[in-house]
Amino acid sequence: MRTASIFRGDRGGAAVAAVALLALAATGCDSGGDEPGGSSGVTSHPVKDTSITAEPGERFSLTVDQNASTRDYWYLVDPGPDSTVLADRGKEYAADSGDGATAGAGGKLTFTFEAKGKGTTRFTLLHCTFTTCRGNTSTQPPESAGPSATPAAGTASSSPSPAPERITYTVTVN
Repeated sequence: MRTASIFRGDRGGAAVAAVALLALAATGCDSGGDEPGGSSGVTSHPVKDTSITAEPGERFSLTVDQNASTRDYWYLVDPGPDSTVLADRGKEYAADSGDGATAGAGGKLTFTFEAKGKGTTRFTLLHCTFTTCRGNTSTQPPESAGPSATPAAGTASSSPSPAPERITYTVTVN
């Protein structure tokens, strides 16, 4: 199991990440022992490390901060990864409050992937905020991922909003 984390701000994200990694290691959460060499360790990638190398059968995840109350959302956008090289195994949200969504509280969204066959593929995560995307929901990305020409509510400016953040990952399966 590989974990790459994106934590915004300085709110003890590193501590949260360390606790999460220790919890995963303690519960034996790995790829089920299917990794070549029998490795059961968890490897963390820095956010800016967008090149990932994996072996067939290996699973890895990318974890980002998300807060629906502030319209802060992340999406796996098209074109997705080549399914013969990398399978999207879904996403899971964990509230920071622990017991589910709490008004105003954020959480962590984890995207999980599994290396399938030899090759190289790319995929992109799109980060939308209330100032960068219009027409999106927690499960539906915006129709257009470019800057919005519509000013944010309550602003007098007619200049376009900034473009949403895109992080493109390249995965090589050996």
